[in-house]
Amino acid sequence: MRSAFLKMYYGKIKNCDIADGPGVRVSLFVSGCTNHCENCFQPETWAFDYGDPFTQDTQRHIMELLSPSFISGLTVLGGEPFEPLNQRELLPFLHSVRAKFPNKTIWIYSGFTYEELCSEGAYPHCEQTMEMLGLCDVLVDGRFVQAKKDITLLFRGSSNQRLIDVKKTLESGFVVLWQQIK
Repeated sequence: MRSAFLKMYYGKIKNCDIADGPGVRVSLFVSGCTNHCENCFQPETWAFDYGDPFTQDTQRHIMELLSPSFISGLTVLGGEPFEPLNQRELLPFLHSVRAKFPNKTIWIYSGFTYEELCSEGAYPHCEQTMEMLGLCDVLVDGRFVQAKKDITLLFRGSSNQRLIDVKKTLESGFVVLWQQIK
């Protein structure tokens, strides 16, 4: 299990991704997930040591990929970005992304719900969670549920998953769903 690893791993980096958020994005697929959703689209990422270590070189490479003006932002998915050890690795990186690219959006996909992430004592909630959420523009939350699979949904796989506008949610104190601006 994860305790044997001190660094986060990642399985893939996609440049020019148009499936995981609006516009053309860079997507980072982190490794490690304890949710184990039935019919997960990439169960290989459940292993915390799948792929390559997330290093300073990896981070520099992603920053280079984010540089072109046609790139809308960064999407982080997995695996599970909100596994506590992944949060500890991602938080400083997301701060760097936000500082260098303040006009690009950050989307994070999580099998955990927003409520689970915000609940002290819940497995995914750790000292980094609220700060990491604060750097995120949109959280796609909830486990993939095979019985609720719907390929017509925008940016998600099952109807229980929500596209949450995190900034508005944190400001208002209740979940505000993201609305695509046309």
